[in-house]
This record gives sequence, C-alpha cells and structure tokens, in this order.
Amino acid sequence: MEINPTYRANLTMPVNPVAKPDDQTAITRSVVSAVRAVNKAQLFGDNRELSFTRDRDTHKMVIRIVERQTGEVVEQIPPEQVLRMMQDLQPTRRAEKS
Repeated sequence: MEINPTYRANLTMPVNPVAKPDDQTAITRSVVSAVRAVNKAQLFGDNRELSFTRDRDTHKMVIRIVERQTGEVVEQIPPEQVLRMMQDLQPTRRAEKS
C-alpha cells in the first residue's frame, strides 16, 4: 500500500559523522524540522506521529512511531532490547560492573 502525502517536504539531510557542536545544533534543527514536516503531512495516519529522541544511556538516536492519544509506542528503531545490549557493551559500563 502506498500512501502519498498531500504535503511534500524535503526529508533528506546531509549527515556529517564528525560534526562540531555548532554543526550538531544545525543538524538537530534540521531533524526537528523534518519530523514536524512528516507529522504535518500525517504520513503515519491521523492518530500517529513520528518522534526522534536520543537515548540517555547510549546517546544513540531513537526513532519512534507513537499513538498521539495514548502515547503508546507502536514501533521503535532500534528496539529497546538492542539499546540495552549496546548499553551493556559500552566500555565504561563493563568497567563499572567488574
């Protein structure tokens, strides 16, 4: 099934893996702008929205599709189990557990 938005936005943005703090701010603003455009276009339906957050333990970006009314997470990338495995594999975490 193909869903064509009534509002088209440029959802691509360049990603620089070695971004400076000022560059990171610009990238964050671009992500926020893209997420707002996707949500405005209702690409995931009337009752769902896209959200981008940063996991506080692993500092990795997390993409979620959330039910607007209930706040229930419908889909998450990467899944919570993967984030916890990444957290366990971080060198500082392994040293603390020893």
